[in-house]
Amino acid sequence: MLNFQICTPTNLVFGKDTQHQIGALIKPYATKVLVHYGGETVKRIGLLDDTLKSLAEAKIPYVVLGGVVPNPRVTLVREGIELCKKEGVDFIVALGGGSAIDSAKSIAVGFYYDGDIWDVHAGKAPIKNALPVATILTIPAAGSEMSNSCVISNEAEGRKKGINSDLIRPKVSIVNPEYFYTLPQHQIGNGVSDIISHIFERYFTNTLNCDITDGLCESILKTVMKNALIVIEDNKNYEAWSEVGLGGIYAHNNWLGIGRAQDWASHQMEHELSAYNDCAHGAGLAVLTPAWMKYVYKDNLPMFVQFATNVMGVEGSFRDPEAIALEGIHRLEAFYKKLNLPQTMTELNIPESAFEGMAKKATGAYFGEEHGIGGLKRLNWQDCVEIFKLCK
Repeated sequence: MLNFQICTPTNLVFGKDTQHQIGALIKPYATKVLVHYGGETVKRIGLLDDTLKSLAEAKIPYVVLGGVVPNPRVTLVREGIELCKKEGVDFIVALGGGSAIDSAKSIAVGFYYDGDIWDVHAGKAPIKNALPVATILTIPAAGSEMSNSCVISNEAEGRKKGINSDLIRPKVSIVNPEYFYTLPQHQIGNGVSDIISHIFERYFTNTLNCDITDGLCESILKTVMKNALIVIEDNKNYEAWSEVGLGGIYAHNNWLGIGRAQDWASHQMEHELSAYNDCAHGAGLAVLTPAWMKYVYKDNLPMFVQFATNVMGVEGSFRDPEAIALEGIHRLEAFYKKLNLPQTMTELNIPESAFEGMAKKATGAYFGEEHGIGGLKRLNWQDCVEIFKLCK
């Protein structure tokens, strides 16, 4: 087990009707708030009205900025930064899923940066400070409601880049699983894919003696996968949604990653897929993850045997560990299929002619700054091309 530090400053408020508490919860921190959200959903489900009413009752002035889209854009972040500076905002409340939350976090960082916020996402400028952020979650997926990270797309450059800092962990996050009831099936599948991928990126490691976090990863993977199949059939099952929602939080607040080297190659490759044609992040991960597993499993066969037996329930002779590992990957593919997720690059409308460019962008080679990606197996751009080919 490696050395680690845990930072968990988020006040997590979970359960029915908790959205009404937002004004009282942020009153100690806020004198004027930006309420940031995406499209019409937060209006249709009454969340925007509930939020504004709660802020008014707490006597907290606010301004509103909607328009966040999936794979949130730096153009709206820039608009949000200017609005916050103009209006004297000192707190941001994000309503929605990972896209709205990530956009809010980027605005929070950009408020204190004199240059273009994309400099920070591109790694050209450090994060020195950030406005505090609160969230009210409507989609369990990205885990941004308790994480130290956010990812933003630059449509002009065709790039998607993340930043990490404990300064952008939310002060308060409200999770009411009743808001998940109206999610369409494709969003359920994409969200679950993102959740389990966040666990995979931490679980598949070469670090030894991590029994506690191994067990936590395996338990949460099984719980999320079990309950995902329930909500696909019964999307108003509060208890099942609670398990999925809490699993999404644990998946990305890094409690499952402490003391172990992490991977993140699948995420870095997927960012290039969604930057290429704006596909859903979870959909891209469902295509890439099994292919990544097939490419790297021999580099740590015992880890994949452990996954197959402890998570996917594979039985077989340990004299043939490779067969066990491959059956585990096959069962994961079958699970994605049950969630109606895509299986191939063809389904994502990404041609083979794009593979090399995406691989070079994922590893920095495209920009003359090549670096390997991944922890379990270090991948160069040629490796990434081969993984993309396995997704055809």
